[in-house]
Amino acid sequence: MIRDFPPVVDAYRPNAIDQPATRTPGAFLRWLLRSQADVLAANVVAGVLWYIPATLGPLLLGKTIDEGILPGSTSGTIFWGMTLLLVTVLGSLCGVLFHTVVVRGWLIALYGTLKLVNRKTVQLGHVQARRLPTGEVLSVASSDSDIFGSLIEVTGRAVASLIAFLAVGAIVLGISTDLGLLVLIGPPVLVAAAYPLLKPMAKRQMVERSANAELTGMATDIVAGLRILRGIGGEKTFGDNYAGQSQRVRSAGVAARVWQSVTDAVAVLLPGIFLVLLMWLGARDVLQGRLQTGQLVALLGYAMFLTGPVTNFFQFFQRWTRGMVSARRAVAALRIDPPWRDPDQPRALPAGVAVTDEVSGFVAPPGELTMVVSAVPDDSAALADRLGRYLPTLADPVPTVDDAASGRKAKREHRKRLAAQEEIAKADRELSGGRWGVRVGDVDLAQVPLAEVRKHIVVSDTASTVFSGTLQELVDPHAALTRQQAEAVLHTAAAEDVFDAVPGGWQGRIDERGRGLSGGQRQRLVLARVLGLDPEVLVLVEPTSAVDAHTEAAIAGRLAEFRKGRTTVLMSASPLLLHHADTVALLADGKISAVGSHERLLRTTPAYRRVVARDLDAQDSEAGHPPSDRPSTNGDRR
Repeated sequence: MIRDFPPVVDAYRPNAIDQPATRTPGAFLRWLLRSQADVLAANVVAGVLWYIPATLGPLLLGKTIDEGILPGSTSGTIFWGMTLLLVTVLGSLCGVLFHTVVVRGWLIALYGTLKLVNRKTVQLGHVQARRLPTGEVLSVASSDSDIFGSLIEVTGRAVASLIAFLAVGAIVLGISTDLGLLVLIGPPVLVAAAYPLLKPMAKRQMVERSANAELTGMATDIVAGLRILRGIGGEKTFGDNYAGQSQRVRSAGVAARVWQSVTDAVAVLLPGIFLVLLMWLGARDVLQGRLQTGQLVALLGYAMFLTGPVTNFFQFFQRWTRGMVSARRAVAALRIDPPWRDPDQPRALPAGVAVTDEVSGFVAPPGELTMVVSAVPDDSAALADRLGRYLPTLADPVPTVDDAASGRKAKREHRKRLAAQEEIAKADRELSGGRWGVRVGDVDLAQVPLAEVRKHIVVSDTASTVFSGTLQELVDPHAALTRQQAEAVLHTAAAEDVFDAVPGGWQGRIDERGRGLSGGQRQRLVLARVLGLDPEVLVLVEPTSAVDAHTEAAIAGRLAEFRKGRTTVLMSASPLLLHHADTVALLADGKISAVGSHERLLRTTPAYRRVVARDLDAQDSEAGHPPSDRPSTNGDRR
C-alpha cells in the first residue's frame, strides 16, 4: 500500500489525459469515483468478504439451534458451530483486508486532491490570486480533500452493504416470505423517511464551510502581514476581527452539528423501531407454529445486521451531500484556465539587446545595471510586472461561491459572482492574448512562449518567499550550482550570517516562510536564490528594504560586480544602490521623465532629488540617526 503514495496525478501536465471534470460539482464527484474505479472495486470485494459472517452468521446460528441444540444432536451442534467459527475467522481476516483497502482509497483521494490543487496553483502562478481568495484554495487543499477521501471510503462500503443486503434478502425470503419482504422493504423506506433531514443539514454545513473558508483567508492575510500590522499598531483590530469570525464559525459549526445529531439519531431510532416490529411479528409466527425458534433467531439476527447497511446508506447520502458542498469549492478552484496561450509562430528571445517597455518608455541597456526611481512604489512594481510578463495585481479577488446564501436571491448573487469572474477572465485573456508591449530587441514578449520568458527574464519582488527545506535547497532549488557558486551568491547577498545561524550549515533545515530568521535574513536568502539562477535579464524590486545601511552598502557593491555584463533592472530609491548604477531612470506618473547617472540627476532634476532625499531621510529616521551619522553596525532592521 505504501508504494502507492504519494499518488501519481497527471492532470494539468502537457498532453495529460485524465483531467478532472469541472462542469458541475456532481460531475466532479463522479469523476473522482471513476478515477478510483479499481480501488473502489477492491473496496467492494473486500467489503463483501468482510460481510460474510454477518450474512451467513444468523443462518448458521439458527441451524445450530434447530438442528443441533433443540434436537440434542451433538454432531449437528459441532458441525454447525465449527462452520460458524470458520466463517467468523474468515470474516475477521477479510476485515483487516477491507480496512487496508479503505484507508488506501481514502488517502489516494485526499492526497490526490491536494496534488490537483498544487498542480493547478503551479499552472496558474500569479493568475490564481486574481481569481480566488487564498482561503478558498487552502480550504480545498486541506478540509475538502479529506471529505473526498471519506466519500470514497463510504461509497465502497455502501456498495458492499447493498450486495450483502440483497444476499440477506434472498436468505430471509427462503425462511419466511412475509417477514422476508418486510426485511427487504423496511430499510429503503427508512432511508426515504430520513432523507428530508439531509437538505437543512446540508444548508448548515454550507454556512459553516463558507465561514471557515473566510476565517482561513483572514488567518493567511494576518500571518503574511504580521510585521506590517505590528508596525502600524493594527494587531488588535485584526485580532478582534479574527476573533469575531471565529465565533461565527463556532456558531455555524454548532448549528451544523445539531442537524447532524438529529440525522444520526433518526438513523438509529428508525431501525430500532423496525427491529422491535420485526421481533413482535416473528414471535407471533413462532407461537402460531409458522416459524422455528432457530429461524426466528436468524431473522432477528438479520434484522439487527440490516441496521448496519441502513446506517451505511445514511452515511453515504450525508457524505455525498457534504461532498457536493466541497465539490463546489473544488470546481471553482480547478476549472480556472490560465489566460496564456503559446504563440502560433514562436520566436526566440535575442541575447545582448535592450529591453524596452512601450507603456512607460523605459529602456534597459544590455549588460548594464539600470535603476528605476519612483515616488510611487506601485508604479515601479507595475513596471517590474510588465517586464516579467505578469498580469496587474487585483486588490481583492471575487469569491466564486457563497455557501451561506440560499434561495432565489442566492442564485442571482451566484450569477453576479460568476459574471464578475468571467469579466476578470476576459480581461486577463485580452491582456495576455494580444501584443504585450515589452520588447527584447525587436521581439515582443507575446511572441515568445511564456516558459521561455520566465527562463530568460526573472523578477524577484517583495512578495517572494522562503519555503521549508535545507539551506542548500533554498539557495539552489534546481541543484544546478557548484559549492563555490553557491558560496558566491550567498556572499553577494551578504547572507553568510544565515549560513552561520543555521545548525548544520548547507544541510541545516529552515522552516516554512523562514521562521526563525529575521526579515533581513529572509530577504537576503531570496536575493541569493535569484542570483543563483543567473538569468539573462534580472529584475529586482526593493531587494534591500529590510537590511541596515552597512549591509545594504555591501550588497550594492557586490551585486554590481556579480551582475557585471548582464542586464539588471533594480527598482529602488536607495542612494547606496544608486551610486553603483550604470543608468538611472526617473518614473513619474507611469512614464520615464528623466534618464542619466545618479550624480547628474541629483544636479539637474529636482523631482529626482526630492525622491532620493526623502528615501535617505527615511533610512536615517528609522535608524535613529541624523543624515550625517548613519550607523555602520552589521544587522537587520527589524
